[in-house]
Amino acid sequence: MKDEICHRVTETQRKDTTFNAEIAEIAASAQQGRRGRPAEQAGATGREDGFANPRLSCASSRIRLHDLLPPLRGAASNFIGSFLFSVTLCLCGMFFFLLVAVSAQSPALKVEALESPAGASSSVPQMTAAGDRVVLSWVEREGATSTLKFSERTATGWSAPRVVIASEKLMVNSADVPSVRAMPEGFAAHWMMESGPDPEAYDLRVAWSADGKTWTTPVAPNRDKTMTQHGFATLFPTADGGTGVIWLDGRTTHGDEGDMQLRAAMFDKGHKSLSDSLIDSRVCECCATSVALGADGPIAAYRNRTTAEIRDIYVTRLSAGKWSMPARVHADNFKIEACPINGPAIAANGKDVVVAWFTAPNEMERSYVAFSHDGGRTFGKATRVEDEGTLGRMQVALTSDGAAVVGWVEFANEKSTFKVRRIDASGARGPSVAVAPMSGTRFPRMAVAKNEAVLAWTETEKDSSRVKTARIAIK
Repeated sequence: MKDEICHRVTETQRKDTTFNAEIAEIAASAQQGRRGRPAEQAGATGREDGFANPRLSCASSRIRLHDLLPPLRGAASNFIGSFLFSVTLCLCGMFFFLLVAVSAQSPALKVEALESPAGASSSVPQMTAAGDRVVLSWVEREGATSTLKFSERTATGWSAPRVVIASEKLMVNSADVPSVRAMPEGFAAHWMMESGPDPEAYDLRVAWSADGKTWTTPVAPNRDKTMTQHGFATLFPTADGGTGVIWLDGRTTHGDEGDMQLRAAMFDKGHKSLSDSLIDSRVCECCATSVALGADGPIAAYRNRTTAEIRDIYVTRLSAGKWSMPARVHADNFKIEACPINGPAIAANGKDVVVAWFTAPNEMERSYVAFSHDGGRTFGKATRVEDEGTLGRMQVALTSDGAAVVGWVEFANEKSTFKVRRIDASGARGPSVAVAPMSGTRFPRMAVAKNEAVLAWTETEKDSSRVKTARIAIK
């Protein structure tokens, strides 16, 4: 902006009078009794560098040097005035440019303490948002029994914890966690149950509740009977009042052989199973999935796996009962022959969609967000998220003004920290704010509703883990 202003001022000076007009006026002034031109009529010198044009000395053999001095003084005085005006205008332009840049910067976020509803020996939090409703779920362990509990965000804190299931076979894994989601008529929950001696073999279960206290008999969304992995699931409501779920399915795997699949199942309003369909026949083995509800329906994000071991982030949309051809969000070309255990996060508001993800091409760890304004069909440039280093474990949500609130685990100076920042759709980043230190392979969670971001993570206190929560007001 400032360069354009300076250019326009210089151009105006150059066009104010021509060189020939300058000579004519000087000559006329000399012939009229050495009367100099009024200051406001003085023109440019003919050189942008402020030096007089040498052609002035040979304009007319009839003009004497002392005849030229008064008009030259007038021209010089006018030039100095124009120069000072140009400098002032340029400085004003620079100030305006800086003012716009500062005002466009995303505001800082402030973390506020929020008492957690989780008890002692709690871990593996998950957070889901449905409209203005935010639900936090976690697992508490006592002896050999693990209990899936949940609580809903209220105006004064959290509702009293409620139990979904308690079992000695409930699988507890920091990366593959259960969830509870608010539905149009109650709640839906999913969890994993051990299915055999192989720790990689477990089954997926889904159940519903109208009041959060009494739950239906759990069902398996997958129709195969293999003792393989069925996990990393995400629940979502369907337009007809039913429930959808996507998950990673190992029915075609045998030990280290075979490919992990991404599959989806649909249930009607009465919880009857309608389908078990394939979305992608080859995906990353243990990266979490994510689903957002956009203007055109559900949009799923996951980590794909090509035959060349490229593991980039893809999205697919559910429309008219069919999943679209998966499309890559960004060409990271992240090649790795093992699962990074780092799935994407996705959020949507109408046609606006944002995806956050971790990648490490050439062993260079990076975290990014990218925005879409056409319902997830195409995405814009990728914007870096972290300050110095990153472990990923991304969380993302959209605010009402189209900006993203992004959570990730920063890694710097040999320390891991759960951080959050706001990033506008233009890519402008707000200041990062530290939420809590992280340890091990724990995954933080975040959801946005009612003009606030709600955060959850696991901390260790006196050799016992506990789920903590906090909030950030979103203006």
